[in-house]
Amino acid sequence: MDLFVGAHVSMAGGLHNAIINAVGIGATALALFTRNQRRWQHEPLTGKEIELFVQACLQYGFNSAQILPHDSYLINLGHPDIDGLTRSRQAFSEEMQRCSQLGLTLLNFHPGSHLRKISIDTSLRRISDSINLALEATPGVAAVIENTAGQGSNLGYSFEQLAQIIHYVEDKSRVGICLDTCHLFAAGYDLRTTAACEHTFKQFDEVVGLHFLKGMHLNDSKGSMGSRLDRHESLGQGDIGNSCFEYIVKQPWSRGIPLILETIRPELWTEEIAQLRRWAT
Repeated sequence: MDLFVGAHVSMAGGLHNAIINAVGIGATALALFTRNQRRWQHEPLTGKEIELFVQACLQYGFNSAQILPHDSYLINLGHPDIDGLTRSRQAFSEEMQRCSQLGLTLLNFHPGSHLRKISIDTSLRRISDSINLALEATPGVAAVIENTAGQGSNLGYSFEQLAQIIHYVEDKSRVGICLDTCHLFAAGYDLRTTAACEHTFKQFDEVVGLHFLKGMHLNDSKGSMGSRLDRHESLGQGDIGNSCFEYIVKQPWSRGIPLILETIRPELWTEEIAQLRRWAT
């Protein structure tokens, strides 16, 4: 299978521009927001917006397996308050519907937070129930849970928590995981050597299952292992180092899924993408 590698690119001026921006950095994968990620309100997609996006995908040879849209940062599917939970569930379903309209089959999201008001187990179950509601409302789009660094009361930082969320999702063919390397490391999973990576991904396979891996965010880390600090760094310039990224792109399970850079210097993305390809060969 092909190596799909790219970055989270801007969609300023129209969603179709995300495709053009990805091509400009030599990417074969991309992530994007399908709307303003820091506002609750948004206008529905127009027929013209959808048409331009679909045309750009066809023109530049991108299919849904190469594109990993991200939902709004405001959404909290484990919200302790009913009003906040209801609003988040509605917004998440709308994000799923936007993906469906655009012909996309994945939606990446941060699982949620208990805000220190309810138990971890209760919040995790709310996340699973929220996913079930969204999947029922929108066919054809998979919910892709992103692991977190464990900052504050954010959930989904351990493999056990990710597995617990998936356990209560009814349609397991439409749920998956996006592993962020910075978040993994910050949560206490060692990625600094090939041997450490082998151990960590073996653990992921045993607890969650590599068959649930639908995408990855490839980021080095400004923080140390176990720091719970979600601060990305350019590849090879943080505390993780290059061995991790070379290891990942050489694995058969990293082929055919979007590998997305969210590193902090967009001017380096072209070279980072090229380096990942060199390591993969």
